[in-house]
Amino acid sequence: MTQLMTIAGSLLISGSLLAQLAPPPAQKKVQIAILFDTSNSMDGLIDQAKSRIWNIVNEVSTLRYEGQVPTFEIALYEYGNDGLKKNDDYIRQVLGFTSDLDDVSQKLFSLTTNGGSEYCGSVIKQSVAELTWSENETDLKMIYIAGNEGFDQGSVDYKDACIDANKKNVYINTIFCGGYDEGVHLHWMDGANCSQGDYFNIDSDKAIEYIESPYDSIIGIYNDSLNTTYYGYGSNGRLKKEMQMSEDMNAVNMAASVSTERTIVKAKKASYNNASWDLLDAVDEGRSVDDFDEKELPEEFQNKSTQEKEALLEQNREDRDRYQKKIAEFAVEREKYVEEERKRRAEKNPEEDDFGTSVNKAILEKATQNGFNQE
Repeated sequence: MTQLMTIAGSLLISGSLLAQLAPPPAQKKVQIAILFDTSNSMDGLIDQAKSRIWNIVNEVSTLRYEGQVPTFEIALYEYGNDGLKKNDDYIRQVLGFTSDLDDVSQKLFSLTTNGGSEYCGSVIKQSVAELTWSENETDLKMIYIAGNEGFDQGSVDYKDACIDANKKNVYINTIFCGGYDEGVHLHWMDGANCSQGDYFNIDSDKAIEYIESPYDSIIGIYNDSLNTTYYGYGSNGRLKKEMQMSEDMNAVNMAASVSTERTIVKAKKASYNNASWDLLDAVDEGRSVDDFDEKELPEEFQNKSTQEKEALLEQNREDRDRYQKKIAEFAVEREKYVEEERKRRAEKNPEEDDFGTSVNKAILEKATQNGFNQE
């Protein structure tokens, strides 16, 4: 008996050691490819997307998988634009999968419309083939395609494109810009059903009804403070810092609430990481301040000792943490206010789906099916 207990104890210890030595589980991914119809009639759709992009990112940032924050990547395509090449079926990859949210915003705000032929099957097939989709079956992989013409146009059968998507466990969610029954008749529902995705219809010309709150102005002030903690390094650092400021302004020009939602995203380290150009994010991801050539460093960090550089970084880290925490605190109060106001308005006028609400509904539903939960 004693010998058996000794063996059992040894096995338990060995198992414990193996568990400690085992690599941590790979971080889960949420990958979203958005395919925009940029023909003449779709200006309203693009405006809705500009208004809702930060709201969508905020929704995704609440997802967890076994307590872990997933990586979030977005890709953008446009199709149906006469300004694109006919040989490419009037399709262009605007942006491959990226976690650089400022780049996503810049590309989105640069989209323009021009009349053309909309080939849904072709753009789906191309996005499935070209993008670097995760090979992990439990990662959440979604395509959102929005438009207002027949889903079955063009030389590529959307059902064949759907087969390709199914092989990679990619859900196709369709957003028809028009009446529900018309979208069904034009095969937009079938285009979603073939991959167990969701079908939505929206009025793309309807202006977004923004809900502003008493907390927007103070969150904006903290955003200005937060921006002072970013120091670009290398040849790309100055340009990316300018992009950060430019996308802040794009959000402000849409509405105060859009600007606030962008700021709330910036306060979430897991969602808004700029290690590719910001010195503090790069160091926090494992690089040493001594790894950088002196000429690559921001002016404030040049010609200083390692100790002085690290002291500057630590002060910067404390400032950023403080600003992000304050934004997060006000964000909680703002969300309570917005939710109450949304309920009050819904009692008078039931809320209709727009581009953002359609994307969010499908994300949360499919995330739950794939083992994610919402924080």
